[in-house]
Amino acid sequence: MNEGRQAARRQVLQVAAKLLEEGGSEAVSTRAVAAAAGITAPALYRMFDDKDGLLAELAAYGFEMYLAEKREALALTPDDPVADLYRGWDLHVDYGLRHPAFYVLMYGTARPGRRPPAADEAHALLVRLLGRVAEAGRLRVPVEQATRVIHAATTGATLALIGEEPSQRYLTTSARLRDTVIASVTTDSPASSGSDLASHALALDAALGTALSTGVPLRDTETALLREWLQQLAG
Repeated sequence: MNEGRQAARRQVLQVAAKLLEEGGSEAVSTRAVAAAAGITAPALYRMFDDKDGLLAELAAYGFEMYLAEKREALALTPDDPVADLYRGWDLHVDYGLRHPAFYVLMYGTARPGRRPPAADEAHALLVRLLGRVAEAGRLRVPVEQATRVIHAATTGATLALIGEEPSQRYLTTSARLRDTVIASVTTDSPASSGSDLASHALALDAALGTALSTGVPLRDTETALLREWLQQLAG
């Protein structure tokens, strides 16, 4: 796709995003978007095929905004992986409450096998955060399990808050759930002795996972077996 077409596509997405924020997904009809963008309906169809295609692109656009905000905010926090988990939770919920229509489109209409690349990147960001927690010896469970728990809890909390009237919304609900969930998968301090086999196994598994991206002197079958043993040791 040449630069001119990319710019035109981006402009239409920005127009559609404004309609989405103001009126929800019902306001994002192909007719309304085409009129607001100053293009014909056939031109819009050539860009996105149909309304479902447009909404899928809008979801990806929402994930890009979310990631940009989260990366910037996390870069300003202290170098404490557990503190980053707390901060990451609050950033996630805050984004959903500031952009409810986007959030519902991103997380409330997900279909298996149809996540945009930016959604995978958001997931990978959480995995990396938890990997750092594990490497610091402060994770109670394997990274994959902790990722599933935190993702489910943050998404559920945000969607529940979005569904409430703003005047009846209690943000302390999110904070209390955050504290409970993160405490269930992390420890208060790093393991101080060699007897804490589970913490060391999780730390080594996380370090191995990071090393896989740069290459390790093990065959795939050996790596898989080692990681299976480490997760068994982690309990």
